[in-house]
Amino acid sequence: MNVNITEAEIDALYERLKREAEAGGYHLNPDVQFTRQLVRGLLVNEKRYGYWACPCRLASGEKKEDLDIICPCDYRDPDLGEYGNCYCALYVIDAILRGEKRAASIPERRPAPEKRGQSVKPVSFPSSLPLPLWRCRVCGYLCARDGPPEICPICKAKKERFERFA
Repeated sequence: MNVNITEAEIDALYERLKREAEAGGYHLNPDVQFTRQLVRGLLVNEKRYGYWACPCRLASGEKKEDLDIICPCDYRDPDLGEYGNCYCALYVIDAILRGEKRAASIPERRPAPEKRGQSVKPVSFPSSLPLPLWRCRVCGYLCARDGPPEICPICKAKKERFERFA
């Protein structure tokens, strides 16, 4: 499938991601040309699948199976903490942004297909809570409400990236 992506689309998404990243305490890779190629990949995947599957991973095309690799992926924060950049190097730590460290290839953290969906059992909370708890699978944000928010106020992940926590 040949997908046409315009420079204007890349510019708009690049600026949006940069603005949202900075507002959330994250940074995009300072190599603008490299980062724009990743943004292009996100746009291609959005047109192919209807969601921003990580451009460095093979998406199944089934959103339910790919929830963990929709950008920002579930592995971004652990990768940033351990290696300084996420798997595709779209997001980086301060030291990389300042040029004190280089983004590098890192090991794949995503489980094999047969292990996906097997999450750690969540911590139990008293059953007397008046509302269910919802957890953002990307950043860990917790909220108590009837249903998950449309968009995570911390990392901007969409509603389907939330899981019932308790």
